[in-house]
Amino acid sequence: MSMFCFQCEQTSQGKGCKIQGVCGKKADTANLQDELTSNIIKLAVCNDINEENTELIIEGLFITVTNVNFNNDSIESFSKKVKEKIKCDSDFDIQTIWNCSEDIRSLKSLILFGLKGMAAYAHHAKVLGYKLNEIDDYFYEVLRAIAENNTIDELLPLVLKTGEINLKCMELLDRANTETYGMPIPQKISTNIEKGPFIVVTGHDLRDLALLLEQTKDKGINIYTHGEMLPAHAYPELKKYSHLKGNFGTAWQNQQKEFDNIPAPILFTTNCIMPVKESYKDRVFTTSVVNYPECHHIGGDKDFSPLINKALELGGYNEEKIMTGINGGNTLSVGFGHNTVLSIADKIIDKIKTGAIKHIFLVGGCDGAKPGRNYYTEFVKLTPPDTLVLTLACGKFRFNDLDLGDIKGIPRLLDMGQCNDAYSAIKVAMELAKVFNCSVNELPLSLILSWYEQKAVCILLTLLYLGIENIRLGPTLPAFVSPDILKILVDKYKIKLITTAENDIKEILN
Repeated sequence: MSMFCFQCEQTSQGKGCKIQGVCGKKADTANLQDELTSNIIKLAVCNDINEENTELIIEGLFITVTNVNFNNDSIESFSKKVKEKIKCDSDFDIQTIWNCSEDIRSLKSLILFGLKGMAAYAHHAKVLGYKLNEIDDYFYEVLRAIAENNTIDELLPLVLKTGEINLKCMELLDRANTETYGMPIPQKISTNIEKGPFIVVTGHDLRDLALLLEQTKDKGINIYTHGEMLPAHAYPELKKYSHLKGNFGTAWQNQQKEFDNIPAPILFTTNCIMPVKESYKDRVFTTSVVNYPECHHIGGDKDFSPLINKALELGGYNEEKIMTGINGGNTLSVGFGHNTVLSIADKIIDKIKTGAIKHIFLVGGCDGAKPGRNYYTEFVKLTPPDTLVLTLACGKFRFNDLDLGDIKGIPRLLDMGQCNDAYSAIKVAMELAKVFNCSVNELPLSLILSWYEQKAVCILLTLLYLGIENIRLGPTLPAFVSPDILKILVDKYKIKLITTAENDIKEILN
């Protein structure tokens, strides 16, 4: 059976997976996801805008994001539910996009993949009770456009509009998280694991973590974050639970090694699940959009009793387990969201004006398994001592255990949160531009981004909408961006592919 998928950075030979996904997705799973995407687009084309249809569209798009759902039965069931709601005879098939002319395929893919990323953000906001009609309505507008025969001139504005709406979606999610769990406060987190029963929680969904913390209260079970859940430690309403202890392991692509025979269960709340090894399959629990064959799935009732019982059964480590980050450090700092950074903006501005801070680097984005990502570790290590490094998303695990020191009391490495928190970095940049009465492009600020999946795509579209130039992107360029479309982006926004850390820093600072 054949397939076609080129939506993530690790796609085969930089062109597309045709037999099996490099992510571990089988051909039949990929084709079922394509069928689901086709049905979602038909639903948007045929149906009126209402809450039920919107939830199907958003959840369905999220299911097709890389490393979310590997369970054919689950995907097929959801696709059938969508199909039953379609009220017209649309014959749209996603294959028409894959078979378009190269440039049209490139633009439609850029929009569709960005939309999948935005669906993830919208989903997280909705589970906390936050929505915005303008965001919901745009899913219909742009999916209907994707189903039509378009010209390049018709599609290019939709690329930027997707970035514009995603900015509003990220702002909404930021409000949902901070109004629900409080403004993040800087914290230092240990990577060591205490003895006794524990649960590892990974993914991005703060609500799932909050529900689990409440259900495990006074049960003698410690909770540890993993991967993109690390920033949860900074939220006051989550930090108040004394059994939220520290962080287990590093980034998502190391899970098969780090979870091998772990004496505790793991809860996957959102994407970044990899093919599960037999040595820990019995202790993997999924919920919400995440699903994996033969693993226990916790439904909408969010009853975590099976997970809790498994933790008590396994018992955890017999003594404290010493674990470190990738570079050997055992302490991670979190909580430098826009509220915290802007609260010390006057000090940062003063140090920029006096020359104590010469430059600010934003080094962030998705991590991944393909070679070449050590670039980001080397880049951060080579940043001069009179520069700040802002970071967010799972790419930070390449260097977040490094001690970079400080600049007169301001830590040089400032962790701004998950990829879901990209709004924080954008807000800080825009506020600094206001103070200096200049554009973001004129600030002593450089963006060095790594991408892997579709949430990184929609963040990139937002940066393009804001007119931000000279973004360095890596470790490779998206396979779905054609040479002609790439030329447009390079000419207009000066997007660059990373080279070597030493050369790029030298070029930036010169």
